[in-house]
Amino acid sequence: QERLVESGGGLVQTGGSLRLSCAASGGTFSMHNLGWFRQAPGKGRDFVATITYNGEKTSYTDSVKGRFTISRDNSKNIMYLQMNNLKPEDTAVYYCAADSRSYHSVLHTASNEFYFWGQGTQVTVSS
Repeated sequence: QERLVESGGGLVQTGGSLRLSCAASGGTFSMHNLGWFRQAPGKGRDFVATITYNGEKTSYTDSVKGRFTISRDNSKNIMYLQMNNLKPEDTAVYYCAADSRSYHSVLHTASNEFYFWGQGTQVTVSS
């Protein structure tokens, strides 16, 4: 059974750091681009970052550039999101997801391009 499981969320003060993990199992996620999205209370699910299947290319939403870093270790079937200098506006449930295409060099940022999702992990940044 295919699964994506996020972990690493929590409560942190403004300026703090967290590292989210997304563990993949039961599938061939190493062939797929992966992404992080987030959803704040009362808002839609927004793109955060994405990485190609081989880790060679990444893309970020403007608000996290220079603060967040996406990476992956295909030998361990894990993707990470290192989040530094966190701000209250980063508070959201963070989801990892797999792009529907395999071995694709083009990075997508729209949620409808991602076919498989984890359950999410809560990140709360206090001011």
